[in-house]
Amino acid sequence: MSAAEEELQQLRSKATELLLREEWKESIQLYSQLIDLCQDQILKIHQDSNPDPDHISKLHKSLCVAFSNRAEARSRLQDFAEALKDCDQALQIEATHFKTLLCKGKILHSLNRYSNALDCFKAALFEPQGSFDLSDWVLNGFRGKPPELAEYIGPVQVKRSEISGRGLFATKNIDAGTLVLVTKAIAIERGILGGEDSGENAQLVMWKNFIDKVKEAVTKCQRTQILINMLSTCENEEGLEVPDMSFFKPEVEKKGCSKKKLDMDKILSILDVNSLVEEAVSAKVLGKNSDFYGVGLWLLASFINHSCNPNSRRLHVGDYVIVHASRDIKAGEEITFMYFDTLSPLDKRVEMSKSWGFNCKCRRCKFEEAVCSKQELREIEIGLEKG
Repeated sequence: MSAAEEELQQLRSKATELLLREEWKESIQLYSQLIDLCQDQILKIHQDSNPDPDHISKLHKSLCVAFSNRAEARSRLQDFAEALKDCDQALQIEATHFKTLLCKGKILHSLNRYSNALDCFKAALFEPQGSFDLSDWVLNGFRGKPPELAEYIGPVQVKRSEISGRGLFATKNIDAGTLVLVTKAIAIERGILGGEDSGENAQLVMWKNFIDKVKEAVTKCQRTQILINMLSTCENEEGLEVPDMSFFKPEVEKKGCSKKKLDMDKILSILDVNSLVEEAVSAKVLGKNSDFYGVGLWLLASFINHSCNPNSRRLHVGDYVIVHASRDIKAGEEITFMYFDTLSPLDKRVEMSKSWGFNCKCRRCKFEEAVCSKQELREIEIGLEKG
């Protein structure tokens, strides 16, 4: 990697981290530096007698994302005029850039330019890797019944994972912002939690209701029972079958009621390991109460392992979970998203991963553990030197 590429990567990482931390002004400054650097690099390559088209393509992609993210940060600071300019710059590079179209639509909606906003939301529907129409629901301020979405499975397959057991892997290169999958829950339970004590009781009631819904779904459909039994209980991971992707296709014919006796102990273990939680982060997007809490089971999404440095993000809309690539994913790379807040320090993340029944071994955790170990050793050395 050249010095210029390394500088681009560092700027991109720092700017993205600031954006995730909602430090809007600081992220704008870094994205501005990143944009200048990308434009300088593109100009230099074009002046070369034998320019590398792949390198130019990568730089254009980085430039598009930088304009899009700077637009997002500027819109959060109510600087709508500059944010719109950034959106237009990004769309000049990639006219169908999904994230930019949504960002521009939201800005235009905030400016009461409803017709133009709707055009942006509709333009986002022509994304070639699966599409879904959220425009009416967004323009309604997330009120009313969430839209029914078409289930979609992108270029992915289930394989053995170095992270844990089995995982979901890309079968071809997936660009940042691309739709990876849309899948409907087997069962879901939602509610508003009260205070600390009443909240705990409410969660227990919700969990019982959720188990009853899963039991009903399994009893009614033999295919659902087969699929749920493929999921992990965190035991004998190496001996588990790697399912063919055809099992998860929504068009596969659903068979009648299952007469096989349910192993409820196994199903409870499966739910304990594979259920996804909707908390305040999802609630903010959905425009719900900050005490909103939900739990559900999405079969294919259950194969996506956790990473503290994930390459995808999930969004809950109604009974569906939508997974998008948050950065470029190479063919053969495992798709990961976060199970909990990855902006927390290492010790807190270790604690949270244990509550999920695993030890995170992602590159970020390994790096931070090594740094912490060196710091601890240095502190011991200093202590010994002082006597």
